[in-house]
Amino acid sequence: MPQEEPLLAPRPSSDRSSMRNAEEEDALLTGEHTHRRTPRRALYREISLFTWALLATIAVIILSVFYNHELNKNQTGTKKPWGPGGKPSGKRNMIFMVSDGMGPASLTMTRNYRQLVDGLNADDILVLDKHIIGTSRTRSSNSLVTDSAAGATAFSCGLKTYNEAIAVLPDHSPCGTVLEAAKMAGYMTGMVVTTRLTDATPACFASHVNRRKYEDRIAEHEIGEYPLGRVVDLMFGGGRCHFLPNSTDGSCRGDDKDLVELAKKKGFHYMQDRKGFDALNGGTEAKLPLMGLFADTDIPYEIDRRSQKKVYPSLEEMARTALKALSQATENTEQGFFLMIEGSRIDHAGHSNDPAAQVNEVLAYDKAFASVLEFLDQDSTPGVLVSTSDHETGGMALARQLHPTYPDYEWFPGVLANASHSTEYVNDQLKGILSSNKDKSDKQQAVRNLLYKGLGISDASDDEVNAIINANSTWPPQYVLADMISRRAQIGWSTHGHSAVDVNIYASSTKDAWPLVGNNENTDIGSFIAAYLDVDLKEVTKKLKSSGSWSSSVLAGPEVINEDEFNWMGHPLQENVRTEGLDTYHGDFKKRNVDADLGEYGSGCGCGDH
Repeated sequence: MPQEEPLLAPRPSSDRSSMRNAEEEDALLTGEHTHRRTPRRALYREISLFTWALLATIAVIILSVFYNHELNKNQTGTKKPWGPGGKPSGKRNMIFMVSDGMGPASLTMTRNYRQLVDGLNADDILVLDKHIIGTSRTRSSNSLVTDSAAGATAFSCGLKTYNEAIAVLPDHSPCGTVLEAAKMAGYMTGMVVTTRLTDATPACFASHVNRRKYEDRIAEHEIGEYPLGRVVDLMFGGGRCHFLPNSTDGSCRGDDKDLVELAKKKGFHYMQDRKGFDALNGGTEAKLPLMGLFADTDIPYEIDRRSQKKVYPSLEEMARTALKALSQATENTEQGFFLMIEGSRIDHAGHSNDPAAQVNEVLAYDKAFASVLEFLDQDSTPGVLVSTSDHETGGMALARQLHPTYPDYEWFPGVLANASHSTEYVNDQLKGILSSNKDKSDKQQAVRNLLYKGLGISDASDDEVNAIINANSTWPPQYVLADMISRRAQIGWSTHGHSAVDVNIYASSTKDAWPLVGNNENTDIGSFIAAYLDVDLKEVTKKLKSSGSWSSSVLAGPEVINEDEFNWMGHPLQENVRTEGLDTYHGDFKKRNVDADLGEYGSGCGCGDH
């Protein structure tokens, strides 16, 4: 019996054995039997393999391009994939929340503040933090820095427009909104805000005007005085002054129209105080259509409202009541409801650079967000919650270099916890001191007492106190107050206006809002709302344009002088108003007088007009 050769024993080498070993290795890789091929057949085989690989690569590239096109569609393209749950069908509810002016830094500030004040661990986060699904790009058609009007039009119409436009496009034509389309499709609709109901964000869902300052006209549209008639079933917020005739105390209208009485004739149940709100019993006693105007202008900041709970309802209370009322009203209907909820005054606190006011506004918004999640968990009708900001306000930074030397790595949320009121509230109290006949030393002491009582500042310097007493229009007292608390907290601000930073998108679940996962254009959010509700915005736009009271010729120029001849959207824009295309740098780098920047707004509030 021949002796077996060891497995790893050396073998004689030759050209033939080398070829054979190569063939054996090829057989192991391909699974084919080894055999000699003629050079021509080997060449054909290599060519066929190359061709197959090339075709496969081309197919993969085509599929990849097609998929990315689907994934990154815009308003005019096909929709993004709906994801695991597929597109919703059957009866459904849509709740859209807007955290006006809230940027990423606002969330960090509020999270840090809450952890300190409530003695929580560093890993204890806000409800919002648990539901972030993406981000939104915020530019308008005429600026990289949007205002609330253009931002909210992106949400309501799914289209870009110019700053100041209320559901109107750059060509001055109206665009149908998701709320209007929802109403026409049989949904019940509602709006809940903490600012005026005629302010930019709510206005963009139920009115159409060329400039946001036409708040008297916006109020008329919201109660149904425009081509589509009444489209809102429930409205909670402030802004009562725009609904009252100018002959009435508390009115800010420019005419004698009584919109409250007109709304009642259209079927609205009306309330104007906390007593009327409480009578709704959390929404169980609500009868639609319903309008609650709880303040002459804006509902106070949460930091101030909490000492006036018997006067003003909170955002959470209004949200819960609206949800119950709309749910009850749609209990036996084929369609559900669409509700827009805005944490309006986050933006105002940013405009004022008031971190103590803003942190409490964000906390109030977080509670309202949680209340909507709770409703969705308990309600029998499927629904989705989507939340985002129209823009960031103030250019907030949780860091501030106070001295020329290398800065400390610090910010102090405890400073904000010491404040019991907003700088807006303190500034109103300050007016009495500054207008009094007290001598200088008495005024200084009164200011120090107010600073301690309202903002928790006990170490005000003489320079700071004198800056308040001697404040001017370039740097008014409220700016001084906000800077004092911001410096002590080491919070920085880059502007009293808006910034261009991307803002976060939140949702009740990624399954229900899959198309908004990742980075999106703000118009994608409006498109998503329309797609989720399965409504046709183009059809609404067509009805608005075909209205007998609307004509593009009327909008042609400013030469029309008879007010009755203006269309229902208000005065047309002047020729020098840029609606598309970005501005460029033109040498403006100096500080300007605050009053000079107010322009036609002229409110002096520094908060809601921009």
